Amino acid sequence: MQLVPKTQLTPELSPTLEKIILDVGGMKCAACVNAVERQLSQYPGVKSTCVNLATEVAVVETEVGAVDPDALAKRLTSVGFPSQPRTASGIAGETSALQDPAERQRREMRSSLGNLAIAGVLLILSATGHFGSDGSPVLQALKNIWFHCGLATVALLIPGRPIIVDGWLGWRRNAPNMNTLVGLGTLTAYTASLIALLFPQMGWECFFDEPVMMLGFILLGRTLEQQARGRAAKAFRQLLALQPQIARLIANPENVGAGSTSVEIPAEQVRVGEFLQVLPGDKIPVDGKVVAGQTTIDESMLTGEAVPAIKQPGDTVTAGTINQSGAIAIQTTRTGSDTTLAQIVALVETAQTRKAPVQKLADTVAGYFTYGVLTAAILTFVFWYFFGTHIWPNVTMSGGMEMISHSAHNAHHSQPLTHYSPLLVSLKLAIAVMVVACPCALGLATPTAILVGTGIGAERGLLIKGGDVLERVHQLDTVVFDKTGTLTTGNPTVTDCLLVGELETQNSHYPLSSEGAPSSPVPNASTTLNTSPQSLIQLAAAVEIGTYHPLAKAIQKEAQQQQLSIPEAVDFHTEAGLGVSAVVESKSVLLGNWDWLSWHGIAISETAQKVADRLAADGKTVVYVAVAGTLSGLIAVSDTLRPDAQATIDKLRQMGLRVMLLSGDRIEAASAIAKQLGLDSTDVIAGVPPAKKAAAIESLQKEGLGTRRITSPQYPVPSPQSVVAMVGDGINDAPALSQADVGIALHSGTDVAMETAEIILMRDRLTDVVESIQLSRATFNKIRQNLFWAFAYNTIGIPLAAGVLLPSLGFVMTPSGAAALMAFSSVSVVTNSVLLRWWSHRL
Repeated sequence: MQLVPKTQLTPELSPTLEKIILDVGGMKCAACVNAVERQLSQYPGVKSTCVNLATEVAVVETEVGAVDPDALAKRLTSVGFPSQPRTASGIAGETSALQDPAERQRREMRSSLGNLAIAGVLLILSATGHFGSDGSPVLQALKNIWFHCGLATVALLIPGRPIIVDGWLGWRRNAPNMNTLVGLGTLTAYTASLIALLFPQMGWECFFDEPVMMLGFILLGRTLEQQARGRAAKAFRQLLALQPQIARLIANPENVGAGSTSVEIPAEQVRVGEFLQVLPGDKIPVDGKVVAGQTTIDESMLTGEAVPAIKQPGDTVTAGTINQSGAIAIQTTRTGSDTTLAQIVALVETAQTRKAPVQKLADTVAGYFTYGVLTAAILTFVFWYFFGTHIWPNVTMSGGMEMISHSAHNAHHSQPLTHYSPLLVSLKLAIAVMVVACPCALGLATPTAILVGTGIGAERGLLIKGGDVLERVHQLDTVVFDKTGTLTTGNPTVTDCLLVGELETQNSHYPLSSEGAPSSPVPNASTTLNTSPQSLIQLAAAVEIGTYHPLAKAIQKEAQQQQLSIPEAVDFHTEAGLGVSAVVESKSVLLGNWDWLSWHGIAISETAQKVADRLAADGKTVVYVAVAGTLSGLIAVSDTLRPDAQATIDKLRQMGLRVMLLSGDRIEAASAIAKQLGLDSTDVIAGVPPAKKAAAIESLQKEGLGTRRITSPQYPVPSPQSVVAMVGDGINDAPALSQADVGIALHSGTDVAMETAEIILMRDRLTDVVESIQLSRATFNKIRQNLFWAFAYNTIGIPLAAGVLLPSLGFVMTPSGAAALMAFSSVSVVTNSVLLRWWSHRL
């Protein structure tokens, strides 16, 4: 049993639930999926189920400890769907050959190829009997009706046996499937032909070729379909194969180095805190931190970047990446299912089982599809036998192999007329209806597209959490960006340090030489407070030690660069989005925005406010510093835009999306950034504390400020309610990411943000926002194309097979032709999904 760790739970999942993942075999079509879901949902303690036909996986949400995974698997196995729980070691690749789904698929592929080869030989022999000179003894033997009877018998007993048996079992368990329809069709054709052969006085036609041709076409289609499904799952299998099996444990932790003596152990036995040696060419076995040595790491599996990353002591490394150049020693920080790779695998696998809402219609239809087809076949037989052949007697006349109308025959005069029994005409049409219907296409329409799309995303460092996400992305009209750390680099620097007493002249800017060293003597901690810009930086750095924020990092970095000693601070207090406070040398010191100081009753002079406004207008964030209840100075911090921010914004707007900026910073600072990006002032929401960011997103959704792209980006149509995406990276963004219709988180951000978001950008590139939306749209378009084809195929194919054009045009679909068309429908759906890979190469 694989239980999804808490860090991977989506917000809507109750903490009292756990997930059980089952590998399920024996599913052939959407009707099978419906049967499996019905069996699982009826099991006591099961809250919800989701079954994927393409990956042959069932995800079951249950009450914690209420369901035994083995018992659940046995229940499915007992009703004809061989199942087994997915063990936790499955991610690490430790499953046996018997348990490995990939190995099972390979065995099924070999079996399919064997059956296809036999069916192909039988099909060739059957077709050969209709050609050639009558004088050849060999051809005469091939034309013998008893020989064709033998071919049909062999076809049913060898390549057709699994289909017939599975169809019968499905019928017995009250879950008829595609094999039930095919089995009934082939057996009916064979039985009618056998009766005609044994009782020639009845005047019936023998059509032993039909079962052979039906099975041949169906097996060909299934083999091609399996190959296409294998290609669709290729990216995910490669992801699974990345997990290393061996780790080199450093035997003596007291002597850790790149060349330390090590011993090989299984990777799953490594514990957090242990030291490992990684040699050139080795895969990194766990997430860790480099403690000795220097090397380059191939991180393309994680980020999609071909250029290796240089790693030195203090840098982090990720499980599954490849050490290229030098030996290093690492200290383990995450193991097993907690590693980044394991979480990516879990996210991708979960995504492949989350269905798009558009699939609900297909699932509803699939639950009754087989029964509907059987009913249609019976009605077809009854109509033509009791009514049709009497209303249009010419339909029983034919000039050869194809049944055509009498008028069409008179136009050609190619062969003498043959009179068919009304019973056989009705029977052939009923068989064609059973065989032409394809529930498989309905079942594969969504999962194969999601399988390919999420696989491509994983290869490119774009983790999309499911089909429901794809549908919402397709409806997006507004994208909201957080400012700090998202549109900006998240590495701000101090640009100005102004004392209140000198704000009139503004000559007290922090003096920096070209080398970045102070141009005036460096004061120590005992220097009188607030007598110089350096002492103001000292105070601010002391208070910021108690918090972790980009602004705090900027101030601390400035103090370090100027080699300033930091006074001791106590009694830290942080108010997210407002400011911090502490006691330094027995004096209360406050750092924060204007609201923070006003809340503490600290007056801000008009001059100070004007200077702060001017700094903010330049795109700088102003930090007010108050000591002992009095404003002492201003520190301005500037954060540069990401290099790809402008290109990202421009591309999103070209796609017909409205782009907005959401920030807790002052309106002047946010507007300055927006101006650089070419955004209108109406697209800026500033001064929003973290607790109210979710409310701001909700307001956008309700007010419908965006425009929904209906036909083309050039002609947006106003929407009464916007579909909003939020792009962020920090803990403060998590509520907004959760509130948004689609949350997009940068991997460089916090774990909380990534847990909440529906799309995670592993490469930490802002342009990936565009690529993830493009991939989501393309994948969802494939889902819609597949579902349209599946519904259209059955909507058109079944009436044609039922003979709707027979009276007027003389057109009839033979059972073998129906089988070929049915096989083509499944192959086309899967192939169309695989073509998504071709589209992705153009990005």
